[in-house]
Amino acid sequence: MASSSGSTLPRTSSRRMTRAQTMMVEIPNEDNTTADSELVPSSLASIAPILRVANEIEKDNPRVAYLCRFHAFEKAHKLDPTSSGRGVRQFKTYLLHRLEREEEETKPILARNDPREIQLYYQQFYLKNIADGQYTKKPEEMAKIYQIASVLYDVLRTVVPAARVEDETERYAKEVEKKKEQFEHYNILPLYAVGVKPAIMELPEIRAALYAIQNVESLPMPRINTPPSASDDTSQERVKPVNDVLDWLSSLFGFQKGNVANQREHLILLLANIDVRKKENLQNYNVLNGDTVKSLMERIFKNYRSWCNYLRCKSHLRFQQGCDRQQLELIYISLFLLIWGEASNIRFMPECICYIFHNMANEVYGVLFSNVHPVSGDTYQTAAPDDESFLRNVITHIYIVLRKEAKRNQGGKASHSKWSNYDDLNEYFWSGKCFQLKWPMDLKADFFVHSDELPRAIERHNHVAVGKRKPKTNFVEARTFWHLFRSFDRMWIFFIMAFQAMLIVAWNSGSLLGFFDEDVFRKVLTIFITAAFLNFLQATLDIILSLNAWRSLKFTQILRYLLKFAVAAFWAVVLPIGYSSSVQNPTGLVKFFSSWTNWRSELFYNYAVAIYLMPNILAAVLFLLPPLRKSMERSNWRIITLIMWWAQPKLYVGRGMHEDFFSLLKYTMFWILLLISKLAFSYYVEILPLIQPTKIIMELHVDNYQWHEFFSEVVTHNIGVVIAIWSPIVLVYFMDTQIWYAIFSTLFGGIHGAFSHLGEIRTLGMLRSRFQSVPAAFCRRLVPVTNQYDRKRHLDETTERKNIASFSLVWNKFIHSMRMEDLISNRDRDLLLVPSSSSDVSVVQWPPFLLASKIPIALDMAKDFKKKDDAELFKKIAAVDHMDSAVIECYETLRDIIYNLLEDEADRIIVRGICYEVEISIQQQRFLTDFRMSGLPSLNNRLEKFLRILISDFEDADTFRSQIINVLQDIMEIITQDVMVNGNEILERAHPHGGSTQHGKEQRFEKINISLILQKRWREKINRLYLLLTVKESAINVPTNLEARRRITFFANSLFMNMPNAPKVRDMLSFSVLTPYYKEDVLYSDEELTKENEDGISILFYLQKIYPDEWNNFVERMHTVGIKVENDEAHMKEEIRKWVSYRAQTLSRTVRGMMYYRQALELQFFLEFSGDSAILGGLEALEEDQEYSGEHAQALANMKFTYVVSCQVYGAQKKSSDARDRSCYLNILNLMLTYPSLRVAYIDEREETVNGRSQKVYYSVLVKGGEKLDEEIYRIKLPGPPTEIGEGKPENQNHAIIFTRGEALQTIDMNQDNYFEEAYKMRNVLEELIKPRRKERKPSILGLREHIFTGSVSSLAWFMSNQETSFVTIGQRILANPLRVRFHYGHPDIFDRIFHITRGGISKASKIINLSEDIFSGFNSTLRGGYVTHHEYIQVGKGRDVGMNQISAFEAKVANGNGEQTLSRDVYRLGRRFDFYRMLSFYFTTVGFYFSSMVTVLTVYVFLYGRLYMVMSGLEREILENATIRQSKALEEALATQSVFQLGLLLVLPMVMEIGLEKGFRTALGDFIIMQLQLASVFFTFQLGTKAHYFGRTILHGGSKYRATGRGFVVYHAKFAANYRLYSRSHFVKGLELLILLVIYEVYGESYRSSSLYWFITVSMWFLVGSWLFAPFVFNPSGFDWQKTVDDWTDWKRWMGNRGGIGIHPDKSWESWWEEEQEHLKFTNIRGRLLEIILAFRFFVYQYGIVYHLDIAHHSKSILVYALSWLVMVTVLLVLKMVSMGRRRFGTDFQLMFRILKALLFLGFMSVMTVLFVVGGLTISDLFACILAFLPTGWAILLIGQALRSVLKSLGLWESIKELARAYEYIMGLILFMPIAILSWFPFVSEFQIRLLFNQAFSRGLQISMILAGKKEKDITSPVKYSLPILDIAGRYWHDDFFICIVPFTNFVEMNKALT
Repeated sequence: MASSSGSTLPRTSSRRMTRAQTMMVEIPNEDNTTADSELVPSSLASIAPILRVANEIEKDNPRVAYLCRFHAFEKAHKLDPTSSGRGVRQFKTYLLHRLEREEEETKPILARNDPREIQLYYQQFYLKNIADGQYTKKPEEMAKIYQIASVLYDVLRTVVPAARVEDETERYAKEVEKKKEQFEHYNILPLYAVGVKPAIMELPEIRAALYAIQNVESLPMPRINTPPSASDDTSQERVKPVNDVLDWLSSLFGFQKGNVANQREHLILLLANIDVRKKENLQNYNVLNGDTVKSLMERIFKNYRSWCNYLRCKSHLRFQQGCDRQQLELIYISLFLLIWGEASNIRFMPECICYIFHNMANEVYGVLFSNVHPVSGDTYQTAAPDDESFLRNVITHIYIVLRKEAKRNQGGKASHSKWSNYDDLNEYFWSGKCFQLKWPMDLKADFFVHSDELPRAIERHNHVAVGKRKPKTNFVEARTFWHLFRSFDRMWIFFIMAFQAMLIVAWNSGSLLGFFDEDVFRKVLTIFITAAFLNFLQATLDIILSLNAWRSLKFTQILRYLLKFAVAAFWAVVLPIGYSSSVQNPTGLVKFFSSWTNWRSELFYNYAVAIYLMPNILAAVLFLLPPLRKSMERSNWRIITLIMWWAQPKLYVGRGMHEDFFSLLKYTMFWILLLISKLAFSYYVEILPLIQPTKIIMELHVDNYQWHEFFSEVVTHNIGVVIAIWSPIVLVYFMDTQIWYAIFSTLFGGIHGAFSHLGEIRTLGMLRSRFQSVPAAFCRRLVPVTNQYDRKRHLDETTERKNIASFSLVWNKFIHSMRMEDLISNRDRDLLLVPSSSSDVSVVQWPPFLLASKIPIALDMAKDFKKKDDAELFKKIAAVDHMDSAVIECYETLRDIIYNLLEDEADRIIVRGICYEVEISIQQQRFLTDFRMSGLPSLNNRLEKFLRILISDFEDADTFRSQIINVLQDIMEIITQDVMVNGNEILERAHPHGGSTQHGKEQRFEKINISLILQKRWREKINRLYLLLTVKESAINVPTNLEARRRITFFANSLFMNMPNAPKVRDMLSFSVLTPYYKEDVLYSDEELTKENEDGISILFYLQKIYPDEWNNFVERMHTVGIKVENDEAHMKEEIRKWVSYRAQTLSRTVRGMMYYRQALELQFFLEFSGDSAILGGLEALEEDQEYSGEHAQALANMKFTYVVSCQVYGAQKKSSDARDRSCYLNILNLMLTYPSLRVAYIDEREETVNGRSQKVYYSVLVKGGEKLDEEIYRIKLPGPPTEIGEGKPENQNHAIIFTRGEALQTIDMNQDNYFEEAYKMRNVLEELIKPRRKERKPSILGLREHIFTGSVSSLAWFMSNQETSFVTIGQRILANPLRVRFHYGHPDIFDRIFHITRGGISKASKIINLSEDIFSGFNSTLRGGYVTHHEYIQVGKGRDVGMNQISAFEAKVANGNGEQTLSRDVYRLGRRFDFYRMLSFYFTTVGFYFSSMVTVLTVYVFLYGRLYMVMSGLEREILENATIRQSKALEEALATQSVFQLGLLLVLPMVMEIGLEKGFRTALGDFIIMQLQLASVFFTFQLGTKAHYFGRTILHGGSKYRATGRGFVVYHAKFAANYRLYSRSHFVKGLELLILLVIYEVYGESYRSSSLYWFITVSMWFLVGSWLFAPFVFNPSGFDWQKTVDDWTDWKRWMGNRGGIGIHPDKSWESWWEEEQEHLKFTNIRGRLLEIILAFRFFVYQYGIVYHLDIAHHSKSILVYALSWLVMVTVLLVLKMVSMGRRRFGTDFQLMFRILKALLFLGFMSVMTVLFVVGGLTISDLFACILAFLPTGWAILLIGQALRSVLKSLGLWESIKELARAYEYIMGLILFMPIAILSWFPFVSEFQIRLLFNQAFSRGLQISMILAGKKEKDITSPVKYSLPILDIAGRYWHDDFFICIVPFTNFVEMNKALT
């Protein structure tokens, strides 16, 4: 009966189980009870609940559990008899083994046989858990119980014959079946639960919303057909019961049950949250406010109504007179949400959803009111369809179209123009053509039909469809740089016109005043001719680049393109003719144009220009009237549309994106100032100085060329030289606006930040000085008030106390959270806490860190005070901040402690008497007379001892008591004898008959109450008093941890910034947080923590070294909570794993951070709903208050906050056999169990049998944590695999977004963190979405500031952290205001959720084009009328890449993304639709930055190739020997700006400004200097190359892809081969090319050029070359370690020698890598190949230039010299080919022959060289010159060969190209490796590098690891397993800097002592 066979199984368990021989298959975690239920194969998913129940009842009744498993096995066998499903055979085998074992081990407990056993157990279970528990247990418990009961009954029916099932059992089963639906697992709202009502269901707003949607009165009920009964053959019709409007819609259209349940809760929460904000009074709250549903409807259907207006079709949101309007509004809203909830990938197509809704709303209206179909006239069917009807009939058809188009993409390799992406298919619904689809949709319509569909036989072989394609819609993403001109044509035209005008003025006048000269002015007017030609170019590009979309365009759009072209062509002809007619003596081109006409009038040209400029003048007028322009663009009136037809294309998006006049004024002034500065600089520095030298060069007569010159200078006027000089200047001119933008944005951003109060509290000193005003600021900002008067009223003492009490609760929670995060120690915590209860003392109790050293100083002041004037002493004390309150608090606290400690009334009388004397003497100003100050020091010493004893732990109570009594008696004696003048009188009054003094003393103060000390409140008071008395100057630096300081100062500073006032928790906007997760780390495992790299360094050791204080704090915390390593080692390991994971970029860190939102909400609830006494009671009262920690707080938190983590492959990880996947699954499960409100959404892939065939089915599933395992809440079937259509991350977000709730949605990546104090400000930020503004528009995205927490990992991480920090602060600040072009750059922005779910979601997902998916949501939001703000009073943590290769991969990904953005329709539309100045902001802050980076690199190339031309031709010598030119430094000065960009100074400027603003400019300057010393410029220069390479390659050839950068700690050494693979093409090849250029420029110009001039020009270029060639090795850990260098060389040689082939990874073989590197050329178009070939021709210049300079050429300038050089080149290549062929053909069988051939070739080579040296005059220098000449030529041949791959393969030359390539790779590798090898010889280089790369702590750690490594080599048997502190059960050991000790420590404190 093995699972492998197809035989039937015996059902009765009385039979002994036997089985055939089967192979045992190991199931992961077989010994784990969760194994069988959680590892069920997807095709057997229905048995998982049975196995879960078996595991659940295992302990209670093992035999019944066995029967459940047996039932599961039988069911599995029925589902898949042949075990054909994936993993089924193994699972059934495993289950069979387990059943055999349990058959023997388990016996019935309650009865003698199994049938009776299970019946009795079922009855007992029902009575115990259901009958008794349904009114006492919580809904989630009951849901689980009912699930168990249902499964048990199913098992019972298979075990017990039907006749033997008892009536009682049947009755119980019917009860369970009837009530089961009431107790299903729920998400937030247990809507149908009975019994114990959760608090959330008691909220009046929830009840009102539920009541509203349950109103189904007057709705026509659907009918269902019941099958005919035995008595009646006819089928019966009956009404299907519905609970609410969603049920009713589902029964009408067939929505899935999971979707309906999900959207029901979604809608109820939306209505409840919106409605409660409109309620002033919560009494008698039963129904929704009339405006609630209306306002929600307005927001949800704003896009739909706009779409209807745009298409001029009537909206189907119709209401009949007299209908229940609210009910119908809720039906429309529910319908939209149900469509959206089931739309899957179609959610990315908002107008497609509008179309679906449009038709379905029409059907709803028909059903409700007309019941007649408007088209066919048929009656609407009210029969209920099945649950998947909507998915099958609507969504799946559209999904199939999407999937077919996505397949054309060929995994991102096909051109964008060859397939339709999400945008193309969505924009189909922007035209009236979409109504041709009809409803129900006609599957023969053009949208669905693919005329190029392949026969099924071909389709099976994954062939991509060919033939007639779907046309692109409205736009074509063609790969060309012309997109930059097309999208930003106004900018390019402006800059070109400005350059032309400045050039004309400089050439003709030299002074700007010359502009007003008549002749000059007339020449300047030629700029309009240039503009006309550029406009003609633009019109031509519009036609060429949109050709593929013409089939989808309307005739009017095509006509517009053609007319634009005709008009542009007209002006391109008329203006030149007009100008030529106005010139008196025309020459050149002007003469050519003047011959076309006989006009001779200046006026004609002027009139022509005036007419030409009229549209621009009109545009300028409309620019100044933004409201008019906006209303015109958005208007759908036909007359306005006709007027606007010429100005803008007919598009649904991008209309009316104009800001208000004030915003427009701000960014216009910014750009006017910037452009004036830029143009002035360009004129005076770049253009004017070059004019005179250019004129001289053009007149210069050169006849001494040093090569064969084809064109004489007489004809050309040295035009080659002019081009060589001016080309780099022109490039700099177009690029330097980026530099000016960096300068201006830095200045404006700094000023804006200062006005925003940033950095006002940036140090602990500043915090102490302003701490007194912090509580008031806290209450003003973060505490809601009932009216505005309360906020502004004068603060009396009671109010101030309450403010401080409220503040102290939050502050203390903040401090405790930092303690739990191990940022501060226990001592730091105690010094920072504000006392929780301050009612016992008469003064405000400030935290001890403010009062540090106040008491010791006051004591010194009093002791040294010689006068007898009380007032003067008290005045001196009051003059010091907080000193008087510290003194008073100490006195009152000490009084209370001693008084309450004493039990004897007589002792208390003495204390009261002393206190009375103190107080009366102060009142009567005789304190200094009645008390001796000299006794205070000794009193202070005894008090310190007294308090130290009180706070110490004690074991023996008697000893403890005697110690206290002893010190207390000393204290009282000192007070009465030494301090008080009349102390004895008090003692005598207390004991008038007590006998002698000595005897009295012995009797007094012996009765004390020790139990007082054990109370938490009193211990806090004692501890605080002890701190006040003992802590001195050291508290000034509390906390010592830099991160804790930053957080405290930022929080305090933010309270003084401009933020909206806090609403009440009930009134705040509800929000969700969504985190996409794939397979990243969740929690590090023990193995990952202790795994060592080559240097013996593990992650744990590494973190202990870079966070030593936090590790010590962790050790201290573990001791405090009583963890003993020996007793609880597993728990200790778990805590260490968490400690490490919370310092990495892990999901557990992110989840912990986001859950602070919930803690903050619960605390805010307590502060609002508790009375004054509870608040003044502090944290103790808070913890004791049941409401705070109870259901009410949780209910409100649930209503306001939802956290969904979209773990895409969670289901696959659950079933995976991979250890890492299983670990991720278990860690995610643990997170759900730890945080009950956490929800996990995943895509579940199942195998299901459909029509007899097994096929994969996909579901979106939401789960939550149960008791031990996850519990499924919703399951929604999908039309297909969702992630195959678009990019992974946005698709992952999209499938989970339906499970989010609320009106706002925060997107959080899984490398982020959050902090409690920042979470507390969330409700303030959310108010930004709804607060009144100057315009009606509300923001659609709120941008938040990020703190980069990875800066301390290494120097590279620090550079990246500073760069990123400046971008997310000063960069985004200026983008949002004044420039108004901030978009969404990733996380943690907050979206207006309703705005975005109705407009395509929170990202775009089309493959490749939307690689940077985040920014496209910002583009989409802006195009659709939203706008983005930025707020800096709140921050979220963010991790960044920390290693060189990680950072480069990240930069490559971003550059790829920007390249794709350049081609996208979004950038085109924004560039064209923004006004001129906003367009400039948009360009220079997105794709323009990357284009400028590329131009910077291009400038170096153009400059050096120009110089190569000048040097090789001899023109530079001729020119430099001209005296006039020699004096000019114009070119060098002009080129200096390029180096500013290149060195990364652009990125450093805003960085320095932001650090200066927030930390002080002295710190900023220090950081800047340190960064330069740590080679930051090398790093930024290297990354410039990364940006330029990947941006350029993406636009030319594509090849973009998501690069997983990895987020771990980089403590490993990257191999030389790995670095070579990564950077060979992007940096090394280019670096070597520039190196050769620089060498040639130096060598051939050395004789006539001064070296200082050469170095001045080329120093930045040498720096660039050095950075590009060696930065990866400089920033590679242990990059100059000799042993590693040797290993790297061996590894590289092995890699180079390995042969490639199919399946060989590029990491293993050079051939495979080389093939992969050319992949972009395989898929590029003919234009790309042609461009590659043209660019390769530059390498032939070297040979042409150098051969004429050889000594053997004897100064000949004949073309034959060059021809002979080619003969030599061909000969060398042929010889190499012969050797290669000989090796292959004769190397094995004809070894001798091959050797003879090589010898002959060698002899021949030597003979030829001898002849050339002796006869031809060849020299040694010629040999080196030949290398420089021929190497580039060979490289050019190689590049051309790669571009013509298919041609060469057909000719059989491809292998030769490959061998040539291998030779070049060897040469390059050798050139790079030699300097590394040489430097590795010197040990100090490696030491220097370590200091450079890592902070000092880690540098020490690295040295330790080397010592330990040596130790291990010497002693193999050493018990030390790891070179880091690891806990071992047998023996504990610890090590610090240079020693290691193995000690059996008993706890962590001892370890810590050993450490210190």
